[in-house]
Amino acid sequence: MTTFLKTKILLTGGGTGGSVTPLLAVADKLGFENYEYLWLGTRRGPEKIMLAKERIVFKPIIATKLRRYFSLKTLFAPLFLFCAFVQSFFIMVKFKPAWILTSGSFVSVPVVWAGWLLGIKILVHQQDVAPGLANKLMAPFAKAATVTFKKSLQDYGKKARWTGNPTRIQNYKLRINNKNNFFSLKKYLPVLLVMGGGTGSVFINNLVVESLPELTKFCQVIHLTGKGKQLPLGTNYENYYPDEFFTYDKMLAAYQRADLVIARAGLATITELSYFGKPSIIIAMPHTHQVANATLLESETAALVLDQPVLEPEFFVKEIRELLADTARQKEYGDNIKKIMKKGAEKALAKIILEN
Repeated sequence: MTTFLKTKILLTGGGTGGSVTPLLAVADKLGFENYEYLWLGTRRGPEKIMLAKERIVFKPIIATKLRRYFSLKTLFAPLFLFCAFVQSFFIMVKFKPAWILTSGSFVSVPVVWAGWLLGIKILVHQQDVAPGLANKLMAPFAKAATVTFKKSLQDYGKKARWTGNPTRIQNYKLRINNKNNFFSLKKYLPVLLVMGGGTGSVFINNLVVESLPELTKFCQVIHLTGKGKQLPLGTNYENYYPDEFFTYDKMLAAYQRADLVIARAGLATITELSYFGKPSIIIAMPHTHQVANATLLESETAALVLDQPVLEPEFFVKEIRELLADTARQKEYGDNIKKIMKKGAEKALAKIILEN
């Protein structure tokens, strides 16, 4: 009797949820009948929780942030990278993957380097407008590089393909009906969804909590705070629904119910906003790749972009109130963000795997 051997694929990324969701979308598209998956990620990032209900084995490896500034931790970075390289090398010798897929993240760098040495095919996906340091270090070893935005093709030369950013939404059934109302929301008040990325944002959390006395007077606030970052409240606010973590179906339900979204400028979030065509207020994390993402949205009139360093609760509440009252501007933002993202990326990346 012939034993059918599945093609093995190693997925790597983490530290934030943004580098996880695109790869899960590709795994969904390839399926599990003919493929076996292993994920290498960080010990403390959200990826372990995100993968808990997936049919993907998760293994944490040593990870160190690739800093462009001097820090005492920078002195130990080469040692950590070498340890992670060795760790990854022996994991892959045993697992024998045909492909390594990454969409960025510092934890992926030694994995890709070790994979190249072993002759494993590598696909690097560039989500953001500007290439991050991790992708710059991995791209030379990749067989293919895929990009979210057409302007990013120049960053990767002949191996680059413009695909858009993979999302799971099209393959994920939204279990939303009268029997499954996650948030018990009122029908007569608009819904504001607030989130700060996969790990949450201390700044946005503080801003929202300080604004709650006014916000909860004219809207309902679904607040995804991030693990361990939910703030204690001096009082219980009606119309306020905080939570540290959402399952994916709950996250999509929140998007669907929201009239307006407050978010960071990570590409996984922007991809989901684009799919749903949601009007949004974007607060980019200063001095990061998110600034370029937010600038692109602003130039396309695809979102209201607010500058974190000068953002105060009174102005924040004013902007939310005005945008919720301006249906024409909501429609403009929603229509434009829907156009900004090329669709079908998960299919395009899966096709690269299937044809090579």
